[in-house]
Amino acid sequence: MNIQSEIEFFSDLSLVDKARFIVRLISEVCEEAKVGAGDGHDMSRLKFATEMNQRLARFGYQLLNEDRARPPDDVLIRMLLATRAEKNSERIMQNAYRRVLTSFESFDTTVLLNAH
Repeated sequence: MNIQSEIEFFSDLSLVDKARFIVRLISEVCEEAKVGAGDGHDMSRLKFATEMNQRLARFGYQLLNEDRARPPDDVLIRMLLATRAEKNSERIMQNAYRRVLTSFESFDTTVLLNAH
């Protein structure tokens, strides 16, 4: 997966579409963690998934609040898709991200009621 092209894709999404993407990713990370490899690393896999989902939820909250202190898009995507020493953790993120990416549709006509 080319991280730079993923950064560009995510950066081009509208605010609402970014939030939708993040929520879908949270769901897919949960699914991926539940599947497991049956290799005795269940606790570490679930701990990693929980930590990532907490970060993603916080990012989604910051997006919807239009928080200027939120991490830039490139930092988020690099955090998600970076090579990891723990290959099970890397696999969780890569598989979850890939599933969201292949089924995600952008809705450019979304209107926010509290738009500033």
